Amino acid sequence: MSTENEGTAVPPAPSAPPVPVDAPAAPAPQERTAADGAPGAPTTPIPPLPQGAPAPAPGYPGAEGATAPQAAHGDPHRPPYGASAPDASWPPPPPATPAYAYQGAGAAGAGDGSGGIDGSGGTRGAGGTGGTDVWGAAYPQQPAPKSGRGRGGLAVAILLAALVAGGLGGGVGYTLAKNNDDGGGSTTVSASTSGGAVKRDPGTIAGVAAKSLPSTVTIEAESSSGEGGTGTGFVFDTQGHIVTNNHVVADAVGGGKLSATFPDGKKYDAEVVGHAQGYDVAVIKLKNAPSDLKPLTLGDSDKVAVGDSTIAIGAPFGLSNTVTTGIISAKNRPVASSDGSGSNASYMSALQTDASINPGNSGGPLLDAQGNVIGINSAIQSTGSGGLGGSSQSGSIGLGFAIPINQAKYVAQQLIKTGKPVYAKIGASVSLEDSAGGAKITEQGASGSDAVEAGGPAAEAGLKPGDVITKLDDHVIDSGPTLIGEIWTHKPGDKVTITYERGGKTHTVQLTLATRDGDS
Repeated sequence: MSTENEGTAVPPAPSAPPVPVDAPAAPAPQERTAADGAPGAPTTPIPPLPQGAPAPAPGYPGAEGATAPQAAHGDPHRPPYGASAPDASWPPPPPATPAYAYQGAGAAGAGDGSGGIDGSGGTRGAGGTGGTDVWGAAYPQQPAPKSGRGRGGLAVAILLAALVAGGLGGGVGYTLAKNNDDGGGSTTVSASTSGGAVKRDPGTIAGVAAKSLPSTVTIEAESSSGEGGTGTGFVFDTQGHIVTNNHVVADAVGGGKLSATFPDGKKYDAEVVGHAQGYDVAVIKLKNAPSDLKPLTLGDSDKVAVGDSTIAIGAPFGLSNTVTTGIISAKNRPVASSDGSGSNASYMSALQTDASINPGNSGGPLLDAQGNVIGINSAIQSTGSGGLGGSSQSGSIGLGFAIPINQAKYVAQQLIKTGKPVYAKIGASVSLEDSAGGAKITEQGASGSDAVEAGGPAAEAGLKPGDVITKLDDHVIDSGPTLIGEIWTHKPGDKVTITYERGGKTHTVQLTLATRDGDS
């Protein structure tokens, strides 16, 4: 945005009254200069900185999320999370949820029910001012002092005045002629420095973008059948690992093609190192990675506060290297999303932001004002409908969701180390129905198994089918999806306090979270 400066005509020079013929000649008039205010320097305002499924296998935690928003993973967005009867299959069908912020091909899947599950996925969509300057006040006109000179003095005064007027006229004439020659009759005011010479401080949006963009990539994933889409990722380490969403690279798993392109145009083939459907996190590695990779600095998502500025980088609708800004509009937002396959669901206790996130932003970094990664952009709430091949594909309405980086970092490190995700669990199946009363332990688990796993954390803590979990530590649990999301913010071995209701009475117990390896 540029700022134009507008000026006002120069005030006329003060005049002197006539001198009597017999009066002494007036001394040469003193030269006076009209003071004018300096034009306002152009300024550019800086934008505000920053936005029934089957029950799980025995021992698998319940789903997360207050009424889980409809997560839009980059393409058509799904209806809000609904409720249905529990099912015995694993993994359970995903809830109807927000769409992934992902640009690709695919159809939305919906589902809900009961069961403590993890899963991932999401739907893939189609496609690939101005200041004014003010003059200062002119000097007041003053009469020339009287003198005792005669006509000779008057003649000299008139001659001097004529010479001065001639000089001024000639100067003004030359200036106007030059301006007419140079600007075609238009007089403009130019900045003292060009845009390329302006130094942008590290804390500005432009400074953060300049530092972070070179470490982000646009990911293209294609299945063996030719289906696929576009997402985003960012450099995780100097070894060539790139972190992104599971739903971004899902098409390339099992024989597909995968590539990553940097802002400078350099493109590298890549391979999937590991992916976690439940967390919706994946790690890919560049083939023949360059030696000068600069990983983005990871922040602390636990310390993020509502109102903090945010900067999102991605490839919305295939428009690579796009930067948008906003704020953190909410924390610990329960979000359940589907990858469109009808069997995989992901849950997160998300950071909510109003930074513009659209299909293609999935997997990209959500940064704080210092340029530290605080989340991975994953899903968006949408009022639109449709899917790949549908009549429409919705975009941002200011409700975007990101996986907190503290959780994503742990998952990525596990994927790099073993290729498989590790989930924390309480060893109980809970209903995935959307209710505000809490997470209810079901009467039966997946495939007819016990809802409370024998010897698991929940069993040892005395939990039973029919109990309703209402809090995990200090976090209110209003549904099964919310419980899953909160459990997955922890690591196996962490101790948590569970508050639950049984027979109208409230009880509190402490348990140690167990481990579950892999998505299947």
